[in-house]
Amino acid sequence: MLCRLTELFTVAKRTFQTEGLPPLLTRGFAFLTGYFFQYGTYYLYEIDISKVLKQNNKPDFLPDIPNLTLKIVSTNEQADELDREGFEFRSQFINARKRLDRGAIAFCIFIGRELANIGWITLTKQAKDSLIELPFKVDFSNKEACTGGAVTAPKYRNMGIMRYNYFKRLEFLKENGRLRDRAAVAKGNVAAQTGVAKISDINIDAEARFLKLLWWKFWWEKPLTPPSVHNQA
Repeated sequence: MLCRLTELFTVAKRTFQTEGLPPLLTRGFAFLTGYFFQYGTYYLYEIDISKVLKQNNKPDFLPDIPNLTLKIVSTNEQADELDREGFEFRSQFINARKRLDRGAIAFCIFIGRELANIGWITLTKQAKDSLIELPFKVDFSNKEACTGGAVTAPKYRNMGIMRYNYFKRLEFLKENGRLRDRAAVAKGNVAAQTGVAKISDINIDAEARFLKLLWWKFWWEKPLTPPSVHNQA
């Protein structure tokens, strides 16, 4: 409990120092109310991993940014080691400890030791539930995976870092025998949609709505037939 409170304070302090009071209040309010009420509309994506990797040119996804490094974090011990080495991690995320404990894997892009972007992958239902509350189906037993939780620091947006991170996550999933990736993106998240649209052969499989009111949860999906295709490569 003490550890979680410390992480909450650290994240709040970091948000205030880097983005100011209004974003801190907005995120704090959303964090607190999220326990009792949520409503949102989403695009559901189905990604054929091998096809996307084949259709996209790997060098095109590497941003031309000095001191850029990728760190893959799958345990809390690795996260603690990053902090000891001076890399930002714990100070950025409230739920990272729980996610790592339940099997989620973080792909972190650092510029120097500053965290520029993070994205997560999950290979089990337990890991997915720690990352995404939305109850869309992922058939983990049939070589599917789920990605989500992508965040880019404001100063590093529109530099191609998110796309590079996602490409590296797909490579990792293919190397580990996964065939398909599933993801949900809020319809209002224009930045994420724009990033995805620059990767060819990614389908929007359905639109969905999610409502959480106290302990009740409701989920509606509307399949798109045929699927909408992002293809701007």
